Amino acid sequence: MDLAGLSALLTPQGWELLEALPPYRQEAALHLAERLHAEGVDRTLVAAALTQSRLRARAHAKFGPFADGMLFTPEGLEQATRLEVAARHAQRYVAAGVDRVADLGCGIGGDAMALAALDVGVLAVERDELTAAVATVNLRHWPHAEVRHEDATTTDLRDVRGVFLDPARRTASGRRVLDPWQAEPSWDVVLATAARVPATGVKVAPGVRHDLLPPDAETQWVSVDGDVVEAGVWFGPLARPGVTRSALLLRDGSATLVDDTGLGRPPAGPVGGYLYDPDGAVVRAGLVGQLAADVEGRLLDPTIAYVTSDRLVATPLGRAFVVEEVLPFGLKTLRTRLRDRGVGRVEILKRGSAVDVEQLRRQLRLTGPGAATVVLTRVAGRQSVLLCRPVQ
Repeated sequence: MDLAGLSALLTPQGWELLEALPPYRQEAALHLAERLHAEGVDRTLVAAALTQSRLRARAHAKFGPFADGMLFTPEGLEQATRLEVAARHAQRYVAAGVDRVADLGCGIGGDAMALAALDVGVLAVERDELTAAVATVNLRHWPHAEVRHEDATTTDLRDVRGVFLDPARRTASGRRVLDPWQAEPSWDVVLATAARVPATGVKVAPGVRHDLLPPDAETQWVSVDGDVVEAGVWFGPLARPGVTRSALLLRDGSATLVDDTGLGRPPAGPVGGYLYDPDGAVVRAGLVGQLAADVEGRLLDPTIAYVTSDRLVATPLGRAFVVEEVLPFGLKTLRTRLRDRGVGRVEILKRGSAVDVEQLRRQLRLTGPGAATVVLTRVAGRQSVLLCRPVQ
C-alpha cells in the first residue's frame, strides 16, 4: 500500500468498504477483487482494502481483536511489538512515574497505543511518511497521543520524561543485524539518549551479545508461548535495582519472571531420569542455572543448556522429558533403535551438535506407529543421543 491507497481508504467510502470485507481468505481474494472492479469500485481502493484485510488477518497473532480496527504496513507489522508485550513495556514507565514518553521510531504505533491506553502522554515519531500516517490512524482514539513525521534523531526531547526506541534491525538487503551498533539509530545514539533522558528503553535483537550490553541497565528477554520475541534494555528508573539480566515468559495468560540476582553457576553431572529443555528466553538471558536450581538438577555438559535431574518438577522455565535411553551418536545405531521401538515420527532437538536435522530425518527413513523425541547433544564432552518422551 502507498500513500494514494491510504488516502483512498481514509475516505468514508474507503473505510466503509474495508469494514464490510469478509474475513480474509487468500483463495477468495482474486475473485473478490474482480467482483469489486466489476461493481465499479476504484482499483486503487480495492487493492488497498484487500491488502489491509490480509494484514489485519496476520496481525491477530500480535494484536488480537484490536487488529480489526487498525491499519498496517507489511514492514511495520513485522517489527511491531505484540500487544501483551507492549503492555509490559508501558507498565515500566507508569511504575517509574513517567507521564510523557517519546516513542522514537514508533512504526505503526503498537507501543504508543499501549502507553496511551495507560493515560501516558505520547509523542510518537516516525520518519517514514506512510508509516507515520498509519500510526496516526491507529492512535486516533487517544487525544494525548501526537504523531510526528520526522527523523527521530532530531526530535526535541525537552518536554518528555521517558523515551522508547525500536531501532530498525535490517539492512537495505533485508538481512537481520544482531549488533546494536549496526541498527538505525545506532547504539551511540541510544546511549546518548539515555544519558539525556534516564528513563529510556530500547528494543534490541534477542541474539545480541552480552558483552555489548551496559552493566548498569536491565536487559530482559521475552518469550511468548515458548518463542523468543524480543529483548529490551531498560535504563535508569525503568530497570529493577540489582538486576542486569532477566527473562519474562508469557504463556496461556500467565507470566513468569526470573533474573540473575543471587544466581550461581550450575554444576554438570550424569544423565538422570529427566531432561529439561529451557525456554529460549531463559537460555538467551543466561539463566539456565535458575532452571537447574528449580528442579534440583545439573547440566549435561558445562557448555550446553540442557538440564537433567532425577526428579520430575513442574516448572514454567522449560519443557520436561523422560529419558528412556542414552546412546553414543551414530546414524546406524540410532536408526536401528528407533525401528526396534516402532517409531515412525520423531521430534529432533539439538544443542552442541553440527548435525543437519532435516537431513538426519530423511536418513532415518522411519516407519511405524510410535513417536519419540531425539535429543542430539554433548554429554560430558561426548556427542550423544538421548531418546526421550515428553511429559504431558
